[in-house]
Amino acid sequence: MRTQVGIIGAGPSGLMLSHMLHLEGIESVIIERSAQEHVQSRLRAGVLEQGTVEMMRSLGLGERIGQFGLEQHSIDFRFGGESHPINFHEATQGRSAWVYPQHEVVKDLMAARTATDAQMLFETPVTAIDGIDGPRPVVRYEKDGVPGELHCDFVVGCDGFRGISRHAIPANGSLVHERIYPFGWLGILADAAPATNEVTWGCHEDGFAMMSIRTKSITRLYLQCAPDENPDNWSDDRIWSELHKRLDVPGLPPINEGRITQKGVTAMRSFLFEPMQHGRLFLAGDAAHIVPPTGAKGLNSAMADVKVLARALEQHYRRSADDLLESYSRTCLKRMWLVQRFSAGLCTMVHSFDGDSSFIKRLQRADLEYMTGTHAGRLQFSENFTGLPIDA
Repeated sequence: MRTQVGIIGAGPSGLMLSHMLHLEGIESVIIERSAQEHVQSRLRAGVLEQGTVEMMRSLGLGERIGQFGLEQHSIDFRFGGESHPINFHEATQGRSAWVYPQHEVVKDLMAARTATDAQMLFETPVTAIDGIDGPRPVVRYEKDGVPGELHCDFVVGCDGFRGISRHAIPANGSLVHERIYPFGWLGILADAAPATNEVTWGCHEDGFAMMSIRTKSITRLYLQCAPDENPDNWSDDRIWSELHKRLDVPGLPPINEGRITQKGVTAMRSFLFEPMQHGRLFLAGDAAHIVPPTGAKGLNSAMADVKVLARALEQHYRRSADDLLESYSRTCLKRMWLVQRFSAGLCTMVHSFDGDSSFIKRLQRADLEYMTGTHAGRLQFSENFTGLPIDA
């Protein structure tokens, strides 16, 4: 097979890049190790930044966001037995966030690529990436047990944290930055109406909790727990008891209870690999960086990466200029370190750490009070939460 851009991974970043290239008349082939049904059915929560929504709308992908997405204007931080909302819509003079799950984004992108007969190979694991230092890299794969090769001008790794692409970049000259947090999130899906129309964060001395909105009758809830916690250790009664303790405050409706349909534990890490390119191989999304779910930056950061890369590839093919390709890693890393700063800072601010001294706990409270109680604090949170400029 021969194409211009070989894309490894049919997640949001791979599908979005392929769609953007198609609109510019640039050929691509997507190679995905999982079945198409699995890719489309992977349930993921999601909050979209203003820039991500604007990007999807500009590409003709925003219709269902308007129909099913829930526009959010504020987050309610609860600590000290009180509510401390931040209206980021007001602080940023009109910017919003949208509750719109990642699997719905994948559904939108998959429909767009299928409608144009895009070349997508599913159930096709990549076995090697060769020749990235030369003009014609080769992606080697297996389809139905038969080896195959995809010859291309560029390879883009959108295959996630455990994918093969990042490991094709030589270790000499690359850096890994990582932090593993000593807690995880117990994620709960419940047939219960949201208690309020705002995403609610509980910053309690016994641990973090959050209520997010899935639909008008379904809530997504989270509880801080051990990173290796067995979900079976959490009975329904224990879950609701902890949620009430960490989220309910006087004068506001308590969390609504309902049938729990799903629960699982997610570990928390911050990870960044640099550089995000080597030769003719480029990394995007989780293949290059992981953020803790505080701040909802994973999907949005992937969309920022591919927007930068799509424009750089368009410049290469249309104007025979490569300065944007050469600066791809620098451009993305400059923004990504600010995203890591925001996500990691929130993570350490709102969670309870075993063994924390009274000094650390008071610093956490001071950070929360400054963020929610001052104009400067609210503005900084709001600008970061609704999304930094993609080129910054």
